[in-house]
Amino acid sequence: MKVPLSWLREYVDLPAVTAQEVADKLTAARLKLEAITSYGHDVKNVVVGEVLEIEELAGFKKPIRHCKVEVGEATPREIVCGATNFAAGDRVPVVLPGGVLPGGFEVGARKTYGRMSEGMICSERELGLTDDHGGIMVLPPDTPIGADVADLLGLRDDVLELEITPDVGYALSIRGVAREAAIAFGVPFRDPADVELPAETGQAWPASIADPTACDRFVLREVRGFDPAAQSPLWMRVRLARAGMRPVSLAVDVTNYLMLELGQPLHAFDRAKLTGEIVVRRARPGERLETLDHVVRDLDPDDILITDESGPISMAGTMGGLATEISDASTDIVIEAAHFSATGISRESRRHRLVSEASKRFERGVDRELPLVASWRAAQLLAELGGATVQPGVTHAESDVHPARIAMPAGHPGAVAGVTYAKQSVVRRLEQIGCTVADGDDPAVRRGGVDPTGVVTGGELAAKLAVTGDEMITVTPPSWRPDLTDPNDLAEEVIRLEGYDRLPSILPKAPAGAGLTEGQRLRRRVGRALAAAGYVEVLAYPFVSETDFDHLQLPADDARRRAVRLVNPLAEDEPLMRTTLLPGLLKTLVRNVGRGFTDVTLFESGAVYRPREGAPATAPVLGVERRPSAEELASVAAALPDQPHRVAVVLAGEFDRSGWWGGGRQECWADAVQAARIVAGEAGVELSVVADQHEPWHPGRCAALYAGDTLVGHAGELHPRVVEAYGLPPRTSAMELELSRLEPVMPGPVQAPQVSAYPVATQDVALIVPDFTPVADVEAALRDGAGGLLESVRLFDVYAGEQVGEGNKSLAYTLRFRAEDRTLTVEETTAARDAAVAMAADRVGAHLRGA
Repeated sequence: MKVPLSWLREYVDLPAVTAQEVADKLTAARLKLEAITSYGHDVKNVVVGEVLEIEELAGFKKPIRHCKVEVGEATPREIVCGATNFAAGDRVPVVLPGGVLPGGFEVGARKTYGRMSEGMICSERELGLTDDHGGIMVLPPDTPIGADVADLLGLRDDVLELEITPDVGYALSIRGVAREAAIAFGVPFRDPADVELPAETGQAWPASIADPTACDRFVLREVRGFDPAAQSPLWMRVRLARAGMRPVSLAVDVTNYLMLELGQPLHAFDRAKLTGEIVVRRARPGERLETLDHVVRDLDPDDILITDESGPISMAGTMGGLATEISDASTDIVIEAAHFSATGISRESRRHRLVSEASKRFERGVDRELPLVASWRAAQLLAELGGATVQPGVTHAESDVHPARIAMPAGHPGAVAGVTYAKQSVVRRLEQIGCTVADGDDPAVRRGGVDPTGVVTGGELAAKLAVTGDEMITVTPPSWRPDLTDPNDLAEEVIRLEGYDRLPSILPKAPAGAGLTEGQRLRRRVGRALAAAGYVEVLAYPFVSETDFDHLQLPADDARRRAVRLVNPLAEDEPLMRTTLLPGLLKTLVRNVGRGFTDVTLFESGAVYRPREGAPATAPVLGVERRPSAEELASVAAALPDQPHRVAVVLAGEFDRSGWWGGGRQECWADAVQAARIVAGEAGVELSVVADQHEPWHPGRCAALYAGDTLVGHAGELHPRVVEAYGLPPRTSAMELELSRLEPVMPGPVQAPQVSAYPVATQDVALIVPDFTPVADVEAALRDGAGGLLESVRLFDVYAGEQVGEGNKSLAYTLRFRAEDRTLTVEETTAARDAAVAMAADRVGAHLRGA
C-alpha cells in the first residue's frame, strides 16, 4: 500500500515530523515499512509562465516552436519547444536557467535549432506528477504568473510504501492508515467515511441477492448526463499515480480513488448496456464471461457473479465484464458497491489466477458499512467533476448480519503479556480502534450463544478466562475489523497499542529434570563427529517424486517405494514424503559439483516417513473450535507414518586433499563405511560389516552394517546407473544408517575405561587365506582365539601375488597384549598369539605365511 503523506494529512493533524518518523510509528503499529519515495524535494526555480508569442520554425523533421514566455521578470524569456498542444495566451510551467527538475535534471540556457532557449516548458511527466508525456501541461488561465509551481501543484511529497499483512485488510486504504497514524501520534482522526447520506427515496436500478452466503449487502446508485470527455483533475491523477495506480478516465479514476481512500472497491456499469434486474448469485454450470482483460473465462459453480437478464456481467469483487464496461460514449452510469464473502472472493481469485486491487481488499475483509457511503461519494464526484446528475433513490439489498460481541475479562490482555494493564487502559485502547465496550458479564456472550441483539462470540474461551475473578467486559468490534473474533484478538490489539517495547524480557524458567533426551544427545554428538571428520551438514527438502525411486533403481516391491502422498504439495512434481535421505543429498551434491566444487563430503540427519501397514489413506482434519478428544487424537496418530531418524553421507572427488604437500586420495567405498563407524562410535556401538547387495549401491561394493544382530544401514559405492541418472561424479559413495535402531543397543552411560599401568606386548602375525574371505571374519577369529589378554588387533598389510599362491591373499596383523595386574612374559603372549592363529585356521582355513 502506497500512502502519500499529503493525502494522509487531510485526515490526521500530524505534527512536524519527517516521513521516516511517521514510518517508525506505523511500523510499531504493525504496518511494516517497505520503502519511502520522495517527490519534488529537489525541484527549484520552476515558475508559472504565460506564452506571449509562438513562431513556427521550418526546415526540421519535427515541429519546432520558438516561444516568448512572460515569467514575471522584466524581460520575457525565449524558449524553444517541440510540443504543439498549447497556444499563445496559455499559462504553462517553466523551468528557468539554473532550475532543477525531479531526478536532479538541471536546465540551463543553450542554443538549439539556431535559436537561444532560456529554459524549458514542462509536461506533467517532466514535473514528476504523472506519466503523461503527450504534451505540455496547460494550467488554468487564472494561475498567477511567476508563482512557484512546486508549491502551487504540491510537487513536494513523500510516499510511504507499507507491507500490509492479511489480518489488517483495513489498512489497504488511506482511511485505515490514517486511523493508525492518529492513534500512534495521539491526535484526532477525521473519518472520510463520516458523511451525511440523503434519504432513500426509491430504487436506482432493480437488484437482489440470490445467495446470502456470497453477498450480504449490495448497493446501486445512478448518475445521468455524465460527460465522457471530462478529464480527471490533476490532483486526483497525481494521487492515483503516487499511490501506484494508472489514471484511465474520470469514471474509472473516481472508483479507484475512493477504493484507495476508503478501502471499498467500486464498479461502474454503463446503464445502456444493462438488461433487467441485477442479481448476485453463484455461477451455473457451463456459464462463461469475457472479463475486462479480454479473456473468456469458464466459470466455476462456487464463483460469485453479478448478473442481469443477459447472464453474467461481472465476476464479483474481482473483475468486471467486457460487455457492460464504461466506454468513451457512456453518459449514464450505474455505480455498484457491495460487501462480498471474503473466503468466496479469495477462492475465486486464486481459482482464476486473477488478482486485482479489488480482490486484495475483499479477501482481507471490507467494512460492511461502506457501500452506501462510497457509492454516494462516487456519485457526488461524478456530478462535480463530470457534469452528471445524481438520480434520486438508491438500491439497497441486504441480508441480516448482527454485529459480533466478545466477552473478555478486563485483565486478560495483561495476563497474555505478562504485565499489568489497568482496566481504563484496556477500555481506552479498544475504543481507539473503534470498539464499543460495555461493563459487566453478558451471560449470553459467556455461553457463546445468540441473544436478541445479535450474534455473540467468546463462548468457551471467555468462560475459562472468567474463573480468574477479573471483571468482565463485553466488546463489540467495529465493522471495519472483521479480524477481531475472540478475546485473544482483543488482547493483541491492547498489547500492540500499549507498546511491545514495554514488555519485559524474561527468560522462561526451565522445569527441574528437563533436558535433552538420550536420542537428542546422540544426534548432536553424531553431527559434531561427522563435522570434525570433514563432512558438511545440509538440510534438504523432505519431498521426493516417483522419479527419484526410479533413479535409485529400487525394485517395484521395495518398501521404500511406499511413500506418504501429500494432499496439497508445495510442488506438483514432488508430492511424496521421503522414505530415504539419499535423493535430497544426491541432488545437493549435483548442485555443488555444477558450481565448481568437485571435492564434496556432505551429511544430513533427519526423519524419513514410512507408512504403517493398515493405516488410513488420509489423516482426519479436526476442527479448531475446541480441544480434540482422546479418540480424535488417536485417529490422527493412527494415520501418521513411522518417522525413524536417519543419518546419511555422500562423497565425491578427493577425500584427502592434494596440494604442495603431495597428492591427495580419492574417496572410495571404505570412506563411507568409516563414516558409519564414526556414527556408531558416538553411540558406543561396534558395527559388523558384511558384504551385501542393496539398491542403490554397487552390488560388488556394498556393505551391510549390523549392530549385533540388528541391521542398521548400508554403505558403499553407488551403482553406475544411479550415478548416471542423477549426473553424479564417477564412483560416488554413500552411506545411510538408521540412528533409531542404534538406541536400543546402546550400552547406556559411558564408562571411563580402566587404564593398565603395565607395558604392552606386541606380536605380528601374517595369515594366508582364500581371497574371498572377509577381513572382518579373520579379525573376529583372532579376537576370539587370543582371549582376554588381547587389547587390540590392527590390519597393517594386505598382499596378493605369486608368493602366496593364486586365489589367496596375505593379511598381516599387529596384536597388542596387556594385563591389568602384571607384566606379560614372552611365553604368555606367544601362547595367546598361537591360540588366535589356531582359531583363525579352524574358522576360515588360515595358515601362517612361510609355514
